[in-house]
Amino acid sequence: MTSDAATSDAVSVVTVDTRGMRCPWPALRLARAMRSDAAVILLADDPQAGREIAALAAENGWSLAAESDECWLVRRS
Repeated sequence: MTSDAATSDAVSVVTVDTRGMRCPWPALRLARAMRSDAAVILLADDPQAGREIAALAAENGWSLAAESDECWLVRRS
């Protein structure tokens, strides 16, 4: 897991790079990062990751924005 902090609207945004990992690892790494951070950019290249991330975000009430096929911005709502 890569953690690069950036500032966006006074909220720390952490980047979690799970490229090369297969599900459920991207979702598990996202869940871990969201414990302590309000916003996460998730990088994942597993074709199943989008569906897993969407389900996890819906379950936890997080907002999800797809930046590309391999990049998502997840925020606490």
